Amino acid sequence: MKRKLITAAVAFACAALVPAAALAGVIELGVPSTPLVAPTCPKGISPTNCTIILTRVTAVETLRDGVAYPTTVKQAGRIVAFTVGLSRLSTDRTTAHNDIHLLDSAFGGTTRLGITILQRVGKANQWRWKTVAQSPVFKVQPYLGQVVQFPLTTTLPVLPGEVVALTTPTWAPVLSIDLTPSKFAYRQSRTNCAGTPNPNAAQTVGQTTVYKCDYPGTRLEYSATEISNPVAANPIHARDVG
Repeated sequence: MKRKLITAAVAFACAALVPAAALAGVIELGVPSTPLVAPTCPKGISPTNCTIILTRVTAVETLRDGVAYPTTVKQAGRIVAFTVGLSRLSTDRTTAHNDIHLLDSAFGGTTRLGITILQRVGKANQWRWKTVAQSPVFKVQPYLGQVVQFPLTTTLPVLPGEVVALTTPTWAPVLSIDLTPSKFAYRQSRTNCAGTPNPNAAQTVGQTTVYKCDYPGTRLEYSATEISNPVAANPIHARDVG
């Protein structure tokens, strides 16, 4: 009995010497409650009033399920992928084909998307954001009608307080409309919100852009996958981590 107690004590002491695992966490930014969907035109809204297309702009979701800025980074890490919901445009194949052709012609090419990392500049009510990182732009036309995830070959470093935005240099059918204004909203990187907007996608790292145009009652269908940095278990040696 005594020998068993000694053996157990030695095993416990050895286990205590094994360092705790410093595990990174997988965090999905941007989906507090409502899952991503491929947008469709709500019943009773005509095709001409079905404003589900985002065009030549960077957009940031400011409210989703009542949560402000749901793609805000809480822990330092790296963005490894992003997910988008893409409308099919029409259940009729010929109509969808014609719509795609018209949109390609009007907005400078096929539907494309990427993500942009933003850092607030100045006061919150000034709506100014600086572009601190930009992913490659992906051609997404083959995935219309789906919710699809795009992994990043080169991941993007992020810090607490930064926000993940969605960018299209052409057009993208990623907006769910006619929702509760107090629960859903997003902003675009424009200062002129009326008429036909000029191209203003914030793709240049270091540029500061005003996100003046606010769209309550609209949901931007995207999220970002972050791998958070592992937390140092022994701060004494934190200087050696690199």
